[in-house]
Amino acid sequence: MTVRRGLVAILLLMFVGLQFRLWVGEGSFAHVSGLQSKVERAQTGNSVKEQRNKVLKEEIIDLKSGHESMEEKARSELGLIKEDETFFLLVDQENP
Repeated sequence: MTVRRGLVAILLLMFVGLQFRLWVGEGSFAHVSGLQSKVERAQTGNSVKEQRNKVLKEEIIDLKSGHESMEEKARSELGLIKEDETFFLLVDQENP
């Protein structure tokens, strides 16, 4: 009888230990859920960055292949004015 009780006690302790790890320890349901949410956030961030990279790659190809885009950038960012062109500066009266 005592051997049987000892065996039952050992099996019960093993069962409780495994249940503890399942619910609390590393690899538990809570831990896996937290990791899944981190993965989802990283995937969302990656998709945004992939879209930005795609736009940048298209812009690089456009800059390498044509002069129109370079001229457009020079006009908008650097204030390029070609010879025989007239420059007009419109000033807003409300914002001095």
